[in-house]
Amino acid sequence: MAAKIKKGDKVTVIAGRDKGRSGEVIRVLPKEGRAVVRGVNLVKRHQRQTAKQEGGIISKEGTIHLSNLAFVDPKDGKPTRVGFKILDDGRKVRFAKRSGDLIDG
Repeated sequence: MAAKIKKGDKVTVIAGRDKGRSGEVIRVLPKEGRAVVRGVNLVKRHQRQTAKQEGGIISKEGTIHLSNLAFVDPKDGKPTRVGFKILDDGRKVRFAKRSGDLIDG
């Protein structure tokens, strides 16, 4: 199955603790069905001091399940579902079902 959400996409959280928040996808973990979104699902980590990094409690983004994310429509900024269509030149592209706008080129 092709990925509906990819790195760099603008998404909004539709369920869970961070519902209503939005951000950019930093990383997608397809095998686990999860993604890391900038500024969403912040967790505290106890970090040991190393030569490069200072110790202490740091805040970083945790993963969030793909089912709790919705792609943000480029036209109106509202959550939308993603569909696929094959263009005349044979390319398979994603499009926003809400507005019909193409997502990748």
